Amino acid sequence: MLKILSIAALALAVSSCASVENILNAPDKMPSTPKTMTAINAEKGLVTLQSNHSVQDTADKLAAIIESKGMKVFARVDHQKNAQGVNLTLRPTQVIMFGNPKAGTPLMNCEQSVAIDLPQKILISEDADKKVWLSYNNPAYLKDRHNIKGCDTQLANIAKALDDVSKAAVAK
Repeated sequence: MLKILSIAALALAVSSCASVENILNAPDKMPSTPKTMTAINAEKGLVTLQSNHSVQDTADKLAAIIESKGMKVFARVDHQKNAQGVNLTLRPTQVIMFGNPKAGTPLMNCEQSVAIDLPQKILISEDADKKVWLSYNNPAYLKDRHNIKGCDTQLANIAKALDDVSKAAVAK
């Protein structure tokens, strides 16, 4: 009975947001597209969106949006800059690590091993064709990876937050 109620609560929590439903419950039922960066990354447990901005501008916009939502940016890693520091080259690549203990702590209480994937990370990178992509771990992947049970509401909330900040960061 508890399992049925948990499933019903999750369905209610995400019923108004088809993209969150796709991300959390049915990553295999995402719209079919040619084998693009988004499809390839979906197979790796990543949600990927194309950005309308440079890596730097997308990362700046994302960090500002994250902070405006009451979350904390814990770190920002500029892999291209780090590569240049040791005389290597790398296309623009940044990772923003962020979160809110109010969201992460309940998830870790469900399954402590998820802490290895927290705080949340979003990758912003430029491909060989100069297209900019934003990627993050699909919460369904984290659920499966860590065998998380009993935290469907928390996972749905995290999926929605990731979806919201990511779409806002890549928008025109």
